[in-house]
Amino acid sequence: MAKQTAGRNILGEFAPQFAALNDDVLFGEVWSREAELSAKMRSIVTISALIGKGIVDTSLQHHLAAARENGVTREEMVEILTQLAFYAGWPNAWAAFRMAKDVYFDDSRIAADADAGMVVGDRIVESETIGNEQVGPGSYGGLFGLGELNEAYAEYFTGKSYLNKLSHDGDPITIFNVTFEPGCRNNWHIHHAESGGGQVLICMGGQGWYQAWGEAPRALKPGDIVEIPANVKHWHGAASDSWFSHLAFEIPGTGTSTEWCEPVSDADYLALDESDG
Repeated sequence: MAKQTAGRNILGEFAPQFAALNDDVLFGEVWSREAELSAKMRSIVTISALIGKGIVDTSLQHHLAAARENGVTREEMVEILTQLAFYAGWPNAWAAFRMAKDVYFDDSRIAADADAGMVVGDRIVESETIGNEQVGPGSYGGLFGLGELNEAYAEYFTGKSYLNKLSHDGDPITIFNVTFEPGCRNNWHIHHAESGGGQVLICMGGQGWYQAWGEAPRALKPGDIVEIPANVKHWHGAASDSWFSHLAFEIPGTGTSTEWCEPVSDADYLALDESDG
């Protein structure tokens, strides 16, 4: 399984020993023993234990998202929670179902609400208004416009993103306006360079996130500037409930290239809602 970093991201400075035990022992040693018990079964056991103890906070939401990633289908989750209701208590099951609805696709709602909003990750997100601007699929992109659907790099993004190139071929700096739908983020990636290089982001609209490898995530708002040095592994994207646009300036350098790495998991991404940024 992917290396867990939620403990260090959220509690690394406040409780470093607990964060290390969470990431390195619980997830690094216990959860990784998939030959003895599959990750799917470990998710089912963990969810059952949490609901049985009446723990229906963000830790349950995290494990519901992990269960989906580990292969527990929507139908299986519904059956699990229904069964648990008779043993763990009806109110606990109700609370768990409310979270599960946000984690799992609901195809009937997608069909019924396609014209009213849009599907983002695991739920339907309605259009919203920020200031005097209507925020929604086709209407958002901030000052520089939405641009075109980012199909060329779609495999490196979770969710839909849009690109509007502002610079011209031959300009000394390449500039894009990048727009992310709610819940969209790019994979971990590295802008390599032998000298110079890197990237600068200027946030234009909405709410987003940036995180460098080994560092706490940083919440982003309009006007924020992120300077990303060359050869630093990082990711950035929208908040779960907001569109997000930023300008991306590619800093010139020698020997430049971009290495795309693993996606940011749903479990780690949902944990950001509890981070102070």
